[in-house]
Amino acid sequence: MLRLVVQRLLLLIPLLLGLSVLLFAWVRALPGGPVTSMLGERYTPEAAARIEAEMGLDQPVWVQYGKYLARLIEGDLGTSLRTGRPVLEEFLTRFPATIELTLVALVLAIGIGIPLGYVAARRAGSVVDHASVVVSLIGVTVPVFFLAFILKYLFAVELDWFPSAGRQSVTMVATHPTNFYVLDGLLTAEWDAAWDAMMHLVLPGLALSSIPLAIIARMTRAAVSEVQNADYVRTARAKGIKASRLRSDHIIRNAMLPVLTTIGLQVGLLLSGAVLTETVFAFSGIGGFLAEAVFSADYPVLQGFVLLIAVVYALVNLIVDVSYGLIDPRLRRQQ
Repeated sequence: MLRLVVQRLLLLIPLLLGLSVLLFAWVRALPGGPVTSMLGERYTPEAAARIEAEMGLDQPVWVQYGKYLARLIEGDLGTSLRTGRPVLEEFLTRFPATIELTLVALVLAIGIGIPLGYVAARRAGSVVDHASVVVSLIGVTVPVFFLAFILKYLFAVELDWFPSAGRQSVTMVATHPTNFYVLDGLLTAEWDAAWDAMMHLVLPGLALSSIPLAIIARMTRAAVSEVQNADYVRTARAKGIKASRLRSDHIIRNAMLPVLTTIGLQVGLLLSGAVLTETVFAFSGIGGFLAEAVFSADYPVLQGFVLLIAVVYALVNLIVDVSYGLIDPRLRRQQ
């Protein structure tokens, strides 16, 4: 298992190197440029030339990339053109908000999708099975931003059950030692702040979880349907193994392997979907800040945030690979 972890971590090096090349080329291929963004209406050829010389943009591209790579190795992702703060600092400030939202969406997707898919597979052709298919189709086809607007209008504006925007009410006075608002409220015993933060997570969490929930439910249904008709399951059933043990040790355990892969892939979808969801709900995470960076042409933020999100996504998939060995001993022995 340790060898697998080391191998996956070593693979991060060429992955991040290749991604840095693509990001460097992509940002410089965008219309306008960082100089135009910085100067705005004050743009003049003389001012642009001066700033390009200060930023090293007048040098050959390969020299610019070499300096960019050297800064990355030192942990310097640049400085935001809009806020003037280091990109890494901006990311760490907003990442807890996105983590909270992603965890809520993931818990909803897994907590509803796996049981729904399992029951649908066990009762193929029933009302539950047909309902799961309809729910999964709706979840996949309805855009996240459209569902977010519907939920916001219905439950926040019309019914006034949940807050419509933000991470916490503006009138709430709370302490934030970790910037995880729910956790902060629990650690400091500020129960009203923790509850308020959880209420602000409900609607964006529901909107963000819609597509992963549908995909996980469909994958669970397909995996359970395939496993429960396998020869070894029929053999175990013929030997008189208890139904509860048959479900847990033979059906669910073997069906979870492809489902785990699906869950790992959905993390990337959640992080990308957070851009739209956080924008609709004015949720101050990395998604909303990344959307603002696109409109303001804040190229250091675009490069740095995408690179850091790729690192998070790679680490999540590493956790998924390790979990395979915990579920299936055969894979653990092979590794």
